Amino acid sequence: MVNLFNFWYFFFILLCSGIIVGLYFLLRNKSKKTKTIVLASILFFNLVLHFLKLTFPPYSTNPEKAMKDIWFINVCATSVLFFPFLFISKSNTAKDYMVFLGIVSGFLAMVYPTEALGKNVLTLDLWRFYICHMIIIVVPLLTVLLGLHKLDVKRIWKMPLCVMAMLLFIICNQVLQSELGIIDLRDNNMFEVNFDNPSLIWGPTDSVAVLFSWLTPNFMKVIPFGQYAGQEKFWPFFWMVPGAIFYFILIPLVLCFILDFKNTKNTFKELFQKIKLLFSKKSLTK
Repeated sequence: MVNLFNFWYFFFILLCSGIIVGLYFLLRNKSKKTKTIVLASILFFNLVLHFLKLTFPPYSTNPEKAMKDIWFINVCATSVLFFPFLFISKSNTAKDYMVFLGIVSGFLAMVYPTEALGKNVLTLDLWRFYICHMIIIVVPLLTVLLGLHKLDVKRIWKMPLCVMAMLLFIICNQVLQSELGIIDLRDNNMFEVNFDNPSLIWGPTDSVAVLFSWLTPNFMKVIPFGQYAGQEKFWPFFWMVPGAIFYFILIPLVLCFILDFKNTKNTFKELFQKIKLLFSKKSLTK
């Protein structure tokens, strides 16, 4: 059984680390084509695995749960859907997003595996959970380490926009599910968000949410108009926007320094020189 800080908890973290190291040394001297084929195949396998889970418990024995969970309703599920196509795309921004979100979400899933806690290690669904989340972090990280993609700190400003687009995609999934009757309709109790709140899009419901809620302005914590005006209720999606901007500028910046220190440092040196030159020109015109 997996519990926080027990043997199996650390086993899967070490397994993930071992896979990263093993694949790196296995592929580092291979051609770019071979590296691309191997990593792309792993990502597409992950997408297939998302649907294969319907063939084993608890999904095969619970059609209601299967219908609800097979949609791409949270951050990691959307990563499983989009990463294969982002990987093979020619967009540097798309690949930046894959690398940054993959490392962040995969890391969080490994250190706080909410879906795995309390589950028997002999169950297929627990291994599916870990395989899916390992792939989310392993492939994006290796994409950079193996030289298939080069990060650029100049593109960081686009990351919060990508994250917000992803959160809107999750909301669209939820709205469609509710309209189709797969989950409860939202208007049953507009203040209740606990019944189905993937990735906290409808508002904070647990202690982890404080990572975002401390950045949420007070006016986004109450209903502004209508008969419920003034009552406490976080604005769906919008309450996470300040946190998305803060974290997905800060964390990608840190990762750029870790994964590409030389070029990131040079970019900041060039920026500093431009600012210094700008101020020196202004002082001369006075």
